[in-house]
Amino acid sequence: MIDVCLLGTGGMMPLPYRALTSLMMRYNGSSILVDCGEATQVQVRRRGWSFNPIDLILITHFHADHISGLPGMLLAMGNADRAEVVTIVGPKGIEHVVRSLCVIAPRLPFELKFIELDSSLPEQTLELLGLRINAFKVNHNMLCYGYSFELDRAGKFDAEAAQKLGLPVQYWNKLQKGEEVEFEGSIYTGDMVMGPARKGLKITYVTDTRPTEKILEAATDADLFICEGMYGEKDEESDDKAKDKKHMTMYEAAEIAKKAQPKEMWLTHYSPSMIKPEQYSDAVKEIFPRAIVSKDRRTTELKFED
Repeated sequence: MIDVCLLGTGGMMPLPYRALTSLMMRYNGSSILVDCGEATQVQVRRRGWSFNPIDLILITHFHADHISGLPGMLLAMGNADRAEVVTIVGPKGIEHVVRSLCVIAPRLPFELKFIELDSSLPEQTLELLGLRINAFKVNHNMLCYGYSFELDRAGKFDAEAAQKLGLPVQYWNKLQKGEEVEFEGSIYTGDMVMGPARKGLKITYVTDTRPTEKILEAATDADLFICEGMYGEKDEESDDKAKDKKHMTMYEAAEIAKKAQPKEMWLTHYSPSMIKPEQYSDAVKEIFPRAIVSKDRRTTELKFED
């Protein structure tokens, strides 16, 4: 089970009724934060979630609306008695940027560990907190990444197969966990008693980019696809702005979802000039019916299918 909360849905600047884009997920006792614009910690508090369990922070790129809230968030985590190491992942230069920001947040009561993504690679995969995290380059006016989070699910344990092998019950749990077992001089592995892998969970998060084939690939069959929809007006001016500033319109995001077929798509990262993004919901749903024009703190709980 993974809890997902889109803390804020605004782009460029915070508004009185719309916070800057940030995502928070909770899994297996840990929290993961993706992007951290100004006052993100206010949204966490409003949602009623805790700062203390944030073990991992991922940054898409170094524009202020995606990272300038980090010093305040780290201080909030320290004030919540956080003592364990916090890992921060991001583009090349992530440690330098964060250390510079943290001049105004000195003496944190926990260590910061950095994972700098390799800018020479179009994508790379990390295994963190029990999740497989795929970071992939997108097409913005500076180096920027999208992230996919995948939770695998093993096949069902085949008790009959274990019995046929003559394995005592006390070894079954280890095999279910993927551990090797030695019994009466023979080595047994999980694949001997486990059925085929079952469908896991997948969340794809993309913002500040033009449409790309890699986004389509990453979002394919996702349980949740979170994608920017900076502009909602159907006119040439909005299309030109999206192309010039390297963002996406709601309809471009919906076209990706139409091809990728995620279970659900949430739009986010709206232009501050777009006062009521929800007015474009019907037009977006004509392209992809499972699209939702999100509001701040939209939350869901993702569970395995069966």
